Order: sequence, then structure tokens, then C-alpha cells
Amino acid sequence: MDNIFLAALLGLLEGLTEFIPVSSTGHLLLAGHFLGFDSPGNTFEVVIQLGAVLALISLYAVKLTGLALRARTDPAALRALMSLLIAFLPAVFIGLLAHDFIKTVLFQTPVLIAIMLIVGGVILLVVDRIAPAPVHFDATELPLRKALVIGFCQCLAMVPGVSRSGATIVGALMLGVEKRAAAEFSFLLSLPTMGAAVAYDLFKSRDLLDFSAVADIAVGFAVAFVTAIIVVRGVLGFVGRHGYAVFGWWRIIVGTAALVALWAGA
Repeated sequence: MDNIFLAALLGLLEGLTEFIPVSSTGHLLLAGHFLGFDSPGNTFEVVIQLGAVLALISLYAVKLTGLALRARTDPAALRALMSLLIAFLPAVFIGLLAHDFIKTVLFQTPVLIAIMLIVGGVILLVVDRIAPAPVHFDATELPLRKALVIGFCQCLAMVPGVSRSGATIVGALMLGVEKRAAAEFSFLLSLPTMGAAVAYDLFKSRDLLDFSAVADIAVGFAVAFVTAIIVVRGVLGFVGRHGYAVFGWWRIIVGTAALVALWAGA
């Protein structure tokens, strides 16, 4: 398969899946496995994630800047920023402790990824039905205690296939956060989390990084950036109207297809 086409395909996959609860990492790792794609130090995968991060920054820059500017005089703005910081901290500590095990063992186990996609899909379907009636309708007004619990839920996504957005959204829904607000809090929390994760990955893999395929990386980055913008703009309205069941079914279908292919020797 032509490298540029493959780079565009993987960039599209990253942009489509990064901010919805289906596990972008799981999709990329399975796609790389079945397509025979590999990059030294995972340079390609890490850099195209930056495309998705920058897409989100471009969409939320005004909102976050406004919160930061008001934080000195507006307790609500300060609490909103504190809730994101508190939710981010568990991933910092657990990620630092478990980084090497996650990257060298869990990321190299396609069967585990497929199983986690299926399990996460079932959980998403169940939670979409049984979640308590919402009491929080604004992503910037969550109590700090609940933000911390969501932060610990996010740490489950260190197992590939679980989904960072899926774990945070499920946690938020069970804590009484409305569906649209749960998705938006997941978006906002992804900025420090993904930014730190990408920076740490680049640092830890600095001796293995290979930027020789600059054209491939640039294409994947650009496609991920554009696709992520489209997805983020549309997903809040979608989940507000339809919930998360479609993502649960998608996870189950992809995970089952991957298991069948793996057992068939693909």
C-alpha cells in the first residue's frame, strides 16, 4: 500500500476516533497490526496525535482563554480550571509509574485491545441506559470531588482499547453529568492529558524517533487535524440527541471483527 495513502488513512482514523468513546489508540494499533504498519519509536502515531490536540485547542482557545483571564476575579472560572487540573493529576502519577509497562507490554497485545473494545462497548451500552438523571449540565461547573473521580476513571484508558474519552464519559454519566456536558468535559480534560502524554512519549522515545518519512507524517498530521475539527464540532450535538449507544455497538463490532481476524491468523 502506498505510504502516503496509508498515512492519510491512519490520520483519518486518528481524527475520527480521538474524541469519541471508541479508543483511537486501539483503532490505530489494530490498524497498524493488520496493515503491517510500524514506525520507529511510534513517531508517526505520536505526531499525528498532536494534530488532534491542536484541532481541539483551536476550537476551545477562546473559551479557555476567557476562563484564565477571569480566574483572578471570578470564583466560578477559577473552580472550572481547578476541576480540570484536579481531574488531570491522577493520570500524571499513574502514567509516570506505569508508562514503560503500558508501552512495552499492553500496546503489543492485539487480543487484549480487541477484548477491551468489546467490554467497553458493553459498558457504554449499559451506562447509556442506567445512568442516573443528570444534575450537572455545564462542563465548567462540576464539583471538584466529582472531577477527581472522573480523573481516576480516565486512568483506566491507559489500557489500550479502553478509550480515554469513553472512560471519562462513563464516569461522568454515572456521577450525574448530562450527556453533552460529559462529552465536553472529556474534550477539555483531553487537552492537558494528551498534551502531557505526547510530550512524555516524545521524550522517552527521543533516541528512537525517526522523522525521515516527513511527507507521511505531515499528511497524517494534517488529515488528523482537519478530521478532528469536524468530529468535535458535530459530536456534542449528536450525543445530546442520540446518546452513546451507537459508539458502544461500533466498539463491539470492531472488537469482534479483530478477534476473529486474529484467531484466523491475520
